[in-house]
Amino acid sequence: MGKFELIEQIRKTNPLIHNITNQVVANDVANSQLAIGASPMMAYAPEEMEEVAGMSKSVVLNIGTITTAVLESMLLVGKAANKIGVPVILDPVGVGATTFRKAAVKRLLTEVKVQLIRGNAGELASLANIPWTNKGVDAGVGDTSVKDIAELVATRYQTVVAISGAEDVVTDGVQTVGIFNGHSLMTKITGTGCMLSGICGAFAAARTSTTTIFESTVEACTVYAVAGELAVESLELASPGNFRAAFIDTLYRITSDQVAERANLKQYHDKEAE
Repeated sequence: MGKFELIEQIRKTNPLIHNITNQVVANDVANSQLAIGASPMMAYAPEEMEEVAGMSKSVVLNIGTITTAVLESMLLVGKAANKIGVPVILDPVGVGATTFRKAAVKRLLTEVKVQLIRGNAGELASLANIPWTNKGVDAGVGDTSVKDIAELVATRYQTVVAISGAEDVVTDGVQTVGIFNGHSLMTKITGTGCMLSGICGAFAAARTSTTTIFESTVEACTVYAVAGELAVESLELASPGNFRAAFIDTLYRITSDQVAERANLKQYHDKEAE
């Protein structure tokens, strides 16, 4: 995890990432994947889902602007990806906000094997049935630690979980890493979470045979958070509009050495050692 070698692997292999994502920020998701070196594809028609899965290196499913028709396409592509071993990333945007979203995510997690669930604390608390106060799709607040929420969801669904926030937490239920990078300005533009899910898809797609989804997700979240810091530092006037452009530019330029130099990670106790 310390070498952050997947950045160059993405740029070398230019993996195709299939995104069924939040329409509010689809352009930013695509641009962030392009900037890091991946090749985004946004396809929604159910008639092409199996074919698209066959040409993709990872599939990112984001329920931000989900409809019944979109859900059916997600289920089709997710099942097709499972059959051929293509990793599936789920971003359960606002899952606790409405009954429809809860039901949609329940179907996805029941019918599709998801390799990574990435969301904010409120979304993951909803999946863990932990009381949480939030509004719409925001992160909200609660009394349970983000680490505990992440580990509970990872264990329940037997998958890797990443929660973004002041501290990003990545866990597979056994090993857990905290990432203490990033900048508050990242919360002032819409879609940074959705873009992160897309970046996680790129890193999952570029894994070597010895790299786990847990490891690729830690690297993706660290690279992303460090890029946020560097983007702010590159600006004379740090404000949401110019940060958005600088952030994409930084993803394009960022190097593994920059990330290794600035990464602030905490390895929590390994549960297998208990």
